Amino acid sequence: MAETSIHDFNVSASAPLEVPEREEAPRRFAGLSLFWRTFFLLALLLLGSILAWLQTLRQLEVGPRAVQTAQQLASQVNLSRAALVHADAIARVSLLKTMSLEEGLRIIPREADDRFAPLEPDAFSRRISQELTKRLGRGTVITHQVNDQEGLWISFDIDGDDYWLLTDQERFKPAGGKTWGIWLAVATALSLAGAALIAGLINRPLKQLSFATHRVHQGDFTASHLDETVQTSEIREVNIGFNRMADRLAKIEQDRAVMLAGISHDLRTPLARLRLETELSVADLDARAHMAADIGQLDAIIDKFLDYARPDKVSLASVVLDDVVEACVYSLKNQPDVLIKVRMDADLLVQADEVELGRVFSNLLENARRYGKSVTTGMARIDISAIAREKWVLIKIRDHGMGVAPEQLANLTKPFYRGEAARTAANGAGLGLAIVEKTIQRMGGGFTLTNSSTGGLCANIKLKRATRA
Repeated sequence: MAETSIHDFNVSASAPLEVPEREEAPRRFAGLSLFWRTFFLLALLLLGSILAWLQTLRQLEVGPRAVQTAQQLASQVNLSRAALVHADAIARVSLLKTMSLEEGLRIIPREADDRFAPLEPDAFSRRISQELTKRLGRGTVITHQVNDQEGLWISFDIDGDDYWLLTDQERFKPAGGKTWGIWLAVATALSLAGAALIAGLINRPLKQLSFATHRVHQGDFTASHLDETVQTSEIREVNIGFNRMADRLAKIEQDRAVMLAGISHDLRTPLARLRLETELSVADLDARAHMAADIGQLDAIIDKFLDYARPDKVSLASVVLDDVVEACVYSLKNQPDVLIKVRMDADLLVQADEVELGRVFSNLLENARRYGKSVTTGMARIDISAIAREKWVLIKIRDHGMGVAPEQLANLTKPFYRGEAARTAANGAGLGLAIVEKTIQRMGGGFTLTNSSTGGLCANIKLKRATRA
């Protein structure tokens, strides 16, 4: 006899209930969206162009600026030498003082033990040294430090005596520093903003197409219409083609549902007449019973076709899960070959259509009753359990039969598929589990089939959890 108590066990003390997800094909590439791929490629291209132009401008600027700087320095040395040569001793002192105060130039004697360091080994400094040596003579020394004093030092001679000319090194530095940094930062920011704008414009129609494709996949053909008036001719042609395809699929789906419903409906009348004629005309009770059973099976198959042709949209509401389960279990309580145990909390609420959810449980329980019987006892033992996990309610319906070959599990939810194992040996249309999966998906949940580690088949359902108003 069936055991129908809804609260035989406290679900919190039971083992964790998990609903395994379907395995997805491994991805070959990293999960970057098309927007970010386009953005990074454009940003890389623009940044590379900016750096190339920056380097080109700096190279073009180094030569002329080095020559100009060398000319200015050579002019300072020559003018200072000429002024000192033609000035008497008293005027020379005054001249040196004026040059130091007004122009920042210092002239001091060069000693044999002076310590000095060469200029920085960059292209600009080397070019200045070459130009000054060409203009002032091979014995000219250019350094940035004399006796630990920083500055731009240039050696020259007056009547055989050696001197140092000290000038402000900052006045002859090449362009760069903060100026180049500011321009580079501005150019980089503008380039990245432009790359983001271009990537967004390129990605927008593809994103809309992806969204529309997802809606078509869910069976919503009306909400997947794309704009057929866009300016870009290629995108416009794609949108027009997609809309025509969606319209065609909607028409095919509508025709399929109407055809299946019409065929199923038209078959019921001759089947009813055939049943009546069989009961009245066949004298053999055993033959009459077999013929009535065959007609009943045909009628059940028609019901399956009607279920499968049912529209995809359902109205969801908060449903008390154990009420639905109890109603479905109640119809099996007088079956002598069924033993059902239920473990779940009394206050579990799910987002579902109550009638559709009842049909799901009825299908699964009937499947377990038929094909999940123990080989030794001939009894179908069915366990139903449910547990809440965050925003979901996980439900498991398990029998203790032979289970299914692993390679057949993925095919059991395909329409009209019937395996070769003993659990699918009975006659049927092969639509029961396909209808269950389709109904669960329409309610925003998930459905998978697995073999239990201790034997039997497990039907795993995941539904959105609801809260009391």
